[in-house]
Amino acid sequence: MMKPSPPRGMGEGRKGADMSVDSQTYRDAMARLGAAVNVVTTGTLDDPVGFTASAVCSVSDAPPTLLVCMNRASRARAAFHAGSPLCINVLSAGQRDISGTFAGPLDMYERFTVGHWTTLATGAPVLEEAVASFDCTLDRVVEVGTHSVLFGVVEAIRIGAPVGGLVYFNRAYHMLPHGGREH
Repeated sequence: MMKPSPPRGMGEGRKGADMSVDSQTYRDAMARLGAAVNVVTTGTLDDPVGFTASAVCSVSDAPPTLLVCMNRASRARAAFHAGSPLCINVLSAGQRDISGTFAGPLDMYERFTVGHWTTLATGAPVLEEAVASFDCTLDRVVEVGTHSVLFGVVEAIRIGAPVGGLVYFNRAYHMLPHGGREH
């Protein structure tokens, strides 16, 4: 009888909780977990900071709370701290260029030359053309491995035009059609 091989990336015959997965296998699998593309901002309209993120999800609706994962090596990281404003701007299918701008090498001021920016409750930059914007106060930051997990309590929400969404899947952008109903 043939012995089955261990799952890809797993060590041979290890016992207990020390089963590890190599980072490349993990990244390859995570590339197949599609996610909405967002621009996350802090600061003010006069001193804005922002980056592109796909690791964003709801934590709770009471109180309404979201989380964002951010690479600790990001040059934007120092601007995000407990008590600061935080806005998650969900991008539409037609905003791939904005995602690229906020993921690229441009300085913070140059990034904010694309799109139209305003504020809601916290003063963080809000993208007027976003599918939805969640204006939050950064409640806490938890450091996990290479990333900072930012927890934002939602203070205000702006819902944009009913258009399709932008997702990142298998290391590429994909456009989702608008198929939902309006409020």
